[in-house]
Amino acid sequence: MSARPEAGGAGAPLPERADTPCVAVCSTTFDEVCRGCGRTVAEVANWVSMSAPEKEVVWQRILAQGYPRRNT
Repeated sequence: MSARPEAGGAGAPLPERADTPCVAVCSTTFDEVCRGCGRTVAEVANWVSMSAPEKEVVWQRILAQGYPRRNT
């Protein structure tokens, strides 16, 4: 049985994820979204205080948008 909390009432456990989507390619020079991980400035700043379901919402959005982007 998973120790991870369940997603907002959906009944399914949250997927295993890295602690953070950060890929150490931080850049918000031209807009409010990091070009490395896809999070907004506010999401980066509040990440440590966000609940697991709140983080999962961010993870779903950034993965759908093709983030995190790693140097290859």
